[in-house]
Amino acid sequence: MNHHVMLDIDGTQLQSYEMDEQCFFDAVLEATGLEISTDWGSYPFVTDRGILKTFIEQQNLKYSLAELESIVKPIFIHNIRKAIEASPAKEVPGAKNFVAYLLNSDKYVVSIATGGWGETARIKLESAGFEVEKLSIMSCNDHYSRIEIMELAKSQMNRVIDYPVTYFGDAEWDLKACEQLAVNLVIVGDRVKHHQRIQDFKCLESALSFVI
Repeated sequence: MNHHVMLDIDGTQLQSYEMDEQCFFDAVLEATGLEISTDWGSYPFVTDRGILKTFIEQQNLKYSLAELESIVKPIFIHNIRKAIEASPAKEVPGAKNFVAYLLNSDKYVVSIATGGWGETARIKLESAGFEVEKLSIMSCNDHYSRIEIMELAKSQMNRVIDYPVTYFGDAEWDLKACEQLAVNLVIVGDRVKHHQRIQDFKCLESALSFVI
């Protein structure tokens, strides 16, 4: 049997959560002159596009989602590049080895399902030394809903066979999405309480033991 391992990025594979948050906050402030709430759990769609969608509604802005995205996104990409030039992205310990092991095994198919934009996902992963060209990445470029992004990642990799999916994430919104989709979830780190949790990927066998 093959297994589909799906992974988030910030806080899961990369120690980039705080950097990404600050770059996004600064981009929205520069684009609109308004501060955006970083209480991400309060947003119905916790993705870069989904947050902008709610921000437009809350602030009664004149922009369409596409218009605001076209302004904020280039600034955000610039901010991420500058941040990484100053301090390259760091993997969650063992993450690169874990992903490389999966990619080099005929037992697993691997995908990325991130709430960030695809461009910045690739910039951050490349900075940390991941083999990005081998990864199938679904992002908020594809949809503003995390659930839809995960569904797209699943359909992309499971075209012929419906492989069981195990998702590695780090946040409350990952937990909610996996519950709704009935996906096997493994939490990375200590931001969320969950019965299946690893602190990092240093122990390959421990991480693999949760994959169904």
